[in-house]
Amino acid sequence: MATNGTASVDYTKNEMMTVAAARLLQNGTVCFVGIGLPSAAANLARAMHAPECVLIYESGTIGSKPDVLPLSIGDGELAETADAVVSVPEIFAYWLQGGRVDVGFLGAAQIDRFANINSTVIGDYEHPKVRLPGAGGAPEIAANAKEVYIVIEQGPRTFPARIDFMTSGGHLDGGDARAKRGARGAGPTVVITDLGVLEPDPVTKELTLVAVHPGVTVEDARKATGWELKVAPHVETTPPPTPQELAALRELHARTKAAHAAKV
Repeated sequence: MATNGTASVDYTKNEMMTVAAARLLQNGTVCFVGIGLPSAAANLARAMHAPECVLIYESGTIGSKPDVLPLSIGDGELAETADAVVSVPEIFAYWLQGGRVDVGFLGAAQIDRFANINSTVIGDYEHPKVRLPGAGGAPEIAANAKEVYIVIEQGPRTFPARIDFMTSGGHLDGGDARAKRGARGAGPTVVITDLGVLEPDPVTKELTLVAVHPGVTVEDARKATGWELKVAPHVETTPPPTPQELAALRELHARTKAAHAAKV
């Protein structure tokens, strides 16, 4: 992966994306976390500036504090470090549908201009090029969390003009379509990529580029998008990762690699 530099600190695009995503979480936020990049960002936030962020995983773990990143929602580390473990129906019915989740943190294989996401198939559903892990709890999270953060690498394949399958609804057809369909919560409020940050337009709900990461241009983001990207009048530049953020993230990944290697 290409490396960006700032002073004496070097970091990758993936690290920039994870750090930018982690900074969004606040102390005390109740966050329903997806596996992968969302989990890395959420656990970095907990290690750096939000130690009281309450992480919920789909398997029924509440207040998980894993020392390493889980491979799946069934990883024993999540239950062993949780404040409580409840049934899956309780997580969804009482916590999520009951309006007790502040943020749903999701990844995706594809996303469209209205932040609808695909994590099911690439290509035709009946004869896909790639069959992905699938929905899991993402559709319920997207529909019921007070707001949704999405983290995804940005490129023509991940930002197509039309996604191959709608796994989880974002702002649907835009405008007030989400509210008309009865979805609760604000839906996706921010999308963090390896190039920058996008937010939905207040009226149309179309994703709008509001910030680029250091070394990235607006034109780079446009070329990596399968539709005519909407750009804010003033595009900010994301602050680069600090040495402390990078050290914490790299230590987290190193511990995870060592722990998983020991289990093989």
